[in-house]
Amino acid sequence: MEIVPVTVGRPDSRSRRAAVALVEGLAMPTGGLGRLGELGVWLASCQGTCPPQAPVRARVVLLAADHGIAGNGVSAYPPQVSAVRATAAAAGRLPVTVAARAAGATVRVVDVGLVSGAEGAEPGWLVAHGTGRIDREDALDGERATAASLTGRRLADAEIDAGADLLIPATLGVGVTTPAATLVAAVTGAEPVAVVGRASGIDDRAWMRKAVAIRDALRRARPHLRDPLALLRTVGGTDLIVLAGFLARAAERKVPAVLDGLAVGAAALLADELAPGAKDWWVAAQPSTEPAATLVLEHLSLVPLLDLAVRTEDGTAAVTALPLLVAAARLLAETGTAHDTGVVPGDVTAPAGAGR
Repeated sequence: MEIVPVTVGRPDSRSRRAAVALVEGLAMPTGGLGRLGELGVWLASCQGTCPPQAPVRARVVLLAADHGIAGNGVSAYPPQVSAVRATAAAAGRLPVTVAARAAGATVRVVDVGLVSGAEGAEPGWLVAHGTGRIDREDALDGERATAASLTGRRLADAEIDAGADLLIPATLGVGVTTPAATLVAAVTGAEPVAVVGRASGIDDRAWMRKAVAIRDALRRARPHLRDPLALLRTVGGTDLIVLAGFLARAAERKVPAVLDGLAVGAAALLADELAPGAKDWWVAAQPSTEPAATLVLEHLSLVPLLDLAVRTEDGTAAVTALPLLVAAARLLAETGTAHDTGVVPGDVTAPAGAGR
């Protein structure tokens, strides 16, 4: 089945204008809500209603997958830790799952590409048992790449049909920042050295191995720059393709998402090509310490909500931002207006000495 790009409609402009007018009329100084006001306006436009409703069914979808390049020593962790992390997530023991409980979000752990599976992770969405080493072979063949994209779309449909009103996708794969950085370099035209970060805390030798792997993978990627799915198939990975399909489909169905981390950001770059306009349905949780993630934010014109220096890259920061979204919606819905409360500016032209 061919994946044909579909242009995504923008969030509702009428609701956006109404929300802007609402914010301007609240009982506060002009611009008093700052970014919170902007966030409330964005929510209103995504929901097509003003005032917006606070998200009540936020859903975290954690994808578990192995990457062949992880066997080349590009991470501080060995490849088998992907499955260990997925097992810990399913048991509710990773930072993102703890943060989700605190924020009232629910979590789903899905195995889309582990070599040997993981206890507690849903196995029914498996696309492939690991991937090829992207510095010397394709991550997936065409059939599995298409299957991964469709899997992402089906996962998004399943969550939205179950009532999710805000989505937070993430991946647990060891070594995922190597293909993610390669994709970012391919899309933005950056040099390999400009996208190599320390990720899991690698030392100088691992950094050099990672830089060489990205350089070689980028050479293999260049013939596919105009074909998002071919690019993902060649130098991406199962989870990255699923993420791209997931984000594209969520935007098509007008459900907002919070982006967090380099892997999700790289997938978002390709999702916005698979579904042009999808980026209007996303907010970024925070900047990343990965240099490639900075390029993602610039390319998608996204300004992060927070800067907590969280380095887990598993959606923790995105979940931590959920209370901001709830607060932004409630501020617009529940704050009194200047007219109703009488909280209005005084006469700033009163003569000097008046009131003494």
